[in-house]
Amino acid sequence: MSVSIRPAAPADAPRLAALSTELGYPMTPGEAASRFAELSRHADHTLLVADEGGGAVGWIQVSRTRVFEAPASVEITGLVVAETERGRGIGAALVAAAEAWAAERDCSTLRARCNVVRKRAHDFYRRERFREIKEQKVFERKIGA
Repeated sequence: MSVSIRPAAPADAPRLAALSTELGYPMTPGEAASRFAELSRHADHTLLVADEGGGAVGWIQVSRTRVFEAPASVEITGLVVAETERGRGIGAALVAAAEAWAAERDCSTLRARCNVVRKRAHDFYRRERFREIKEQKVFERKIGA
């Protein structure tokens, strides 16, 4: 069966949640539906799914970044392919769709950030012709804390 890339739909929420959980970010179908609804209201973000036989086997979220000191770019803010489906070119197809989405918005760069412990993901991005440009630490502060 072949895989097609399409925009996510509300009915994908259960699979989006399961894939997010598989990636290490636990999510319920209700949370996925709510987050998808919020994301859908913003034209500078998209969530695409790799669909096989009517079900999502992977997803990618891309967001246009607005950084004063840099040219227009798009960042992959999430990418997951079901463990059982990896190695079939699905991730590459999702990245290609993200790049097309970025090009349609006159963006010159596609970026991805990746946790240092995700060595397989690092290898994937290198195979997809991404080059490592820097290391950084991520700091977080809870609002109102």
